Amino acid sequence: MQKKSTIEIVQGITWGILFLFILPAFSLAQEEPLQVRGAQKEVALTGYTRSDTALTVASEVSGKVIRANYDVGDTVGEKPFFEIDPTFIDFQIRNTRQSIKKLEAAEKKNESRVAYLQKEFERYDQLHKGDRVTEVKRDAAKEEWDQARLEQDTLTAERAALEITLAELLERKKRHRIHAPKGWIVVEKMAEAGEVITPNNSLAKVADFRKLTVPLSVSGEELAAIRSLSKIFEAELEGEPVKAKLKWVNPEFDEKTRKLMAELLLVDYEGERRGGLRFRLPLQIEAEGYWIPKAAVISRYDNPRVSVKETGETINIMVLGESNGHLIVADHPKLSPGSELAAP
Repeated sequence: MQKKSTIEIVQGITWGILFLFILPAFSLAQEEPLQVRGAQKEVALTGYTRSDTALTVASEVSGKVIRANYDVGDTVGEKPFFEIDPTFIDFQIRNTRQSIKKLEAAEKKNESRVAYLQKEFERYDQLHKGDRVTEVKRDAAKEEWDQARLEQDTLTAERAALEITLAELLERKKRHRIHAPKGWIVVEKMAEAGEVITPNNSLAKVADFRKLTVPLSVSGEELAAIRSLSKIFEAELEGEPVKAKLKWVNPEFDEKTRKLMAELLLVDYEGERRGGLRFRLPLQIEAEGYWIPKAAVISRYDNPRVSVKETGETINIMVLGESNGHLIVADHPKLSPGSELAAP
């Protein structure tokens, strides 16, 4: 007997808890106003991934390609993409370095001569002051010393010019090793080892697939719907959830499609990195007509109509479709967004 009473007490408490939570929810559902809202329809924007950035690899110098270190599909590393034969530039560099060495030797020789002529002039100057040599000899020694110093300046300037030439040649030699951005992927290759290339000709194309973008052509309503989302929003990539954000919008209007070009950027994406992955973004955009709760419609299929709660007037409506548990109806002068409807 005692056991039965305990069970009854527990059951009573359980039902009490259930009613405590279920009845308020039911009451709120019943009290939810039946309002007219501006119609919206669901659309899905679809596109395909591509690399964030792509560029063309070209040469600044002419010559014969002696090595190509990457092929289509390879990821660029530390090695240069192309190496051009540096034989002739190496000869120029060696010749310039020899000329610099020759000038350095001439400078040292002339420095010694300048020091000697300075001493000669100072000796003649002292003798002239003691009236033991003529002023002509003193002036001749001074002139010879001045000419030697001018010669030193000339040699120094020539060496500086050759050093600039050498620096230019070394910089040009660097251009014989053509690099592409590290981590980018080769998507096209137009030159091979053994070919003679000229400046500014395209040799290859590389793309940065570390970030994926999705180009889209959108209408003004679709763009407004994207901008109404959070800065980073949810979408689908090959049927799997993914995060994206709006990267840029081209304000130029396409007269034929009447749309704008926009580009989305995938955020925190760790999956396959390539072009052609199918992207899908569902959106709610404004549509013509109104949204009306199904619960407010009288005789929905035969003669659909609704009753305005404030006036009690019954209005015939034209059903255009359904969306998210609501009916989409045509505009009516006696209905407007926010109007409350009576339950049938």
